[in-house]
Amino acid sequence: FGRHEGRFCDGVSRRSFLCVGALGMGGLALPQLLEAEARAGVGKSHKAIINIFLAGGPPHQDMFDLKPDAPREIRGEFRPIKTKVPGMEIGELFPMLAQCADKFTIIRSMVGATGGHDAFQCQTGRSIRNQPAGGWPSMGAVMSKLQGSVVPGIPAFVGLSPVCGHRPWGDPGPSGFLGHAHAAFKPNKEGKADMTLNEITPGRLDERRSLLTAFDHFRRDVDNSGVIDGLDAFQQRALGMLTSSKLAEALDLSQEDPKVRERYGKGFTGNYGDGAPRNLEHFLMARRLVEAGARVVTLNFGRWDFHSDNFNEAKNTHLPYFDQGMSALVEDLHARGMDKDVAVVAWGEFGRTPTINKDAGRDHWPRVGGGLLAGGGFRTGQIIGATDRLGGEIAERGVHFGEVFATLYKHLGLDPHEATFTDLAGRPHPLVDYQHEVMKELV
Repeated sequence: FGRHEGRFCDGVSRRSFLCVGALGMGGLALPQLLEAEARAGVGKSHKAIINIFLAGGPPHQDMFDLKPDAPREIRGEFRPIKTKVPGMEIGELFPMLAQCADKFTIIRSMVGATGGHDAFQCQTGRSIRNQPAGGWPSMGAVMSKLQGSVVPGIPAFVGLSPVCGHRPWGDPGPSGFLGHAHAAFKPNKEGKADMTLNEITPGRLDERRSLLTAFDHFRRDVDNSGVIDGLDAFQQRALGMLTSSKLAEALDLSQEDPKVRERYGKGFTGNYGDGAPRNLEHFLMARRLVEAGARVVTLNFGRWDFHSDNFNEAKNTHLPYFDQGMSALVEDLHARGMDKDVAVVAWGEFGRTPTINKDAGRDHWPRVGGGLLAGGGFRTGQIIGATDRLGGEIAERGVHFGEVFATLYKHLGLDPHEATFTDLAGRPHPLVDYQHEVMKELV
């Protein structure tokens, strides 16, 4: 929505995105997914995931892994508070999350980061290094490969920013080896009006579609690049949205109960520089989209690259806003009976240094980070993993991004190792690398 401004410390552009897609789910056909859902006992509802990317690298020591007994240059300004779960403590700027701590699980020992500003591992569960030809496909591109969403009119992959998915900054090819046919549909703020028919009947639209199909028969015969197949997919998505108002309705927050909107909040921009309200409202928009039929929704929240003034940045903006939006989402899913079907994960690309630097900031620290999981029928009200007394090294149970992805696939009714997709060289790959298993603590 609107302009996309702001940069991280390494100069790459910081772009907000909210994508309806998949977390690298692979080339499964829709019948396979439906069969898996049937085995998982999914009826009128459907399994879904909301993936919240805390862009820039959030300071885990100031959020869910405080070290009050460490030296001042390590522990910082914030103190821990008790939560609804006995023995579980979190940062003092999370009072609302503290009251619903029984509904989520904290991971204090995330590993597998590279140290650069990139959502790649949070979107795919894999390393950005040593990719197959064409690159790993983005979340939305893979969902498009699954041949559509649960409900007609809700597209498989929607990117509400210029670049979305595979690598949200400097992305060379967001659809990876899945090709043009699975690139994102990208409505912008002004383009929302184009999601519904304007002074044209469905019959007239069908006539125009028939004419386009006639032209495409000739073009397809002379094309061997796959571009025409891609255009075909784009046409189908566009026509599906034009003949249904469901996507426009899901994105229209004015249809939501005012009290619910107030609970989620609005107006936090995350240092984009354009003043447009977007981030807190995206928590609510994510819930509306999965409720409307999306299988996976991915959104950005904030700009956590606090190399300087870490504590003022955290306490004046990011931590209280995240507390409001995340707690509202978790409680709303439970209130609507969606907590068993919808899994939520919130995490960043890495953690931050234990030692506070001369500018009162924390720098990049890929050795360990943190995350939060809710819903999904998971065992909640617990802490998984631990760091040492300074919060800089793993003390017990390191958790790789791939393990979280394996668990999310299990939630969807998919075997993360038996299901495969094929790259451009014809080589099959499992949804998750074989060394990463489903987390037994959660399921």
